Amino acid sequence: MQNFHRTHVERLIEFISGTSDMRLIAIIGPRQVGKTTIALQARQKLVEAGFTCQYIAIDNPHLNQSDWPGDAGISDTTLIEKFANPKTLVNIWESARKASLKSPRGHILFLDEVQLIPQWSNYVKGLWDRDRMDGYPLRVVILGSAVWQMLIGRNESLTGHFRELPVSHWSFKEMTKVFGLTAEQFMFYGGYPASLPDESETSPFDYWRDYIAKTIVDSVIGRDILGLKQIKKPALMRQLIDIAPRYSGRIMAYNKFLGLLQDKGNATTVKHYLNLLSNAGLITTLSRYTPMPHLGIASRPKFNVLNTALMTALSGYSFEEIQIDRSFWGRVVESAVGAHLCNTRNTATDIHYWRDKNGDYEVDFVISRGPHLVGVEVKSGKQQTHRGLEAFKDRFPHAKTMIVGPGGFPFHEFLSLNTDEWIEYL
Repeated sequence: MQNFHRTHVERLIEFISGTSDMRLIAIIGPRQVGKTTIALQARQKLVEAGFTCQYIAIDNPHLNQSDWPGDAGISDTTLIEKFANPKTLVNIWESARKASLKSPRGHILFLDEVQLIPQWSNYVKGLWDRDRMDGYPLRVVILGSAVWQMLIGRNESLTGHFRELPVSHWSFKEMTKVFGLTAEQFMFYGGYPASLPDESETSPFDYWRDYIAKTIVDSVIGRDILGLKQIKKPALMRQLIDIAPRYSGRIMAYNKFLGLLQDKGNATTVKHYLNLLSNAGLITTLSRYTPMPHLGIASRPKFNVLNTALMTALSGYSFEEIQIDRSFWGRVVESAVGAHLCNTRNTATDIHYWRDKNGDYEVDFVISRGPHLVGVEVKSGKQQTHRGLEAFKDRFPHAKTMIVGPGGFPFHEFLSLNTDEWIEYL
């Protein structure tokens, strides 16, 4: 796995070594998808190309002993609190500026988990403005586990100053290339590479489940959302992440969903919290497709996890057991298709579901991009009728349709192309 480089590595190198004046680069994406690994792999290649590089992990001061006045006798938590402050950021930046003047090709500063520094975006803006004014040959790469809008907060002055490198969950092609997973195994274990259980260990499924629950979910809630946003109802947020993945693949009115929650809240609050969870790469809500978007926004949402491990890890099923429960496995398969469509689409492509006005006919997913429209039906068992696709085609004659699963494109084939490649393929 150490020798495997995601395509993001080369893209990052292109961003850094290009002629653009965009000196600030942000690697953003969900937790545990390899952002730090991408940065370190790129750093190695850049050093070999003659650049000088400096990597600073704000959440691990032990790696940065030369950059702070440390005290080996204090706890890790206190150590991070002492290290993660604006003064440290300014000192690190000043050191990088000096290094950039000595480097023939320029200097690159990598700042990992920068969101731990209070008001970091304000300081970065001021430091970067001075870099441009004084002409320092310094480029800065910032890494953060939260979505970009959450990281910069209200500092709109940073908008447009960063070149973003979005990193999503690992795809089927990547997981099968590195770990040899089948399509069905990918649907069960999802796209968190570090979470895959070692079958040689005792109770490998327990390790996998604990990893998803603690390393992914608890960290997202505790550090990426509660730590960066003013959440008035943290108990409600916790319940959402516990309950929402169980309903992945289902269409449900917000008011009905509210009835599942113990903590009181309203539909507006739940929508806002679900949006934060979507931004953090956990679960999204899809609206009903309609040629008039404002009508779709008011529709019942369809829940869809963005990584099926969030759905399966805490289900209590093993890989073999879950496939026996055909109803639940069917929703896992459908959610895997939805997650793939959402994770691999470009910014101009939207994903919806479709249901007619009377609720008689339904299509699992709808891909829309400009004049392109594709209805996608997912089949996990024996081939069934396709009345939903037929009704969709009658309603939108210019649309294309596809079936994923028995009677259509095999799952491994579907998962091997991204969303926009399917638009061009059909």
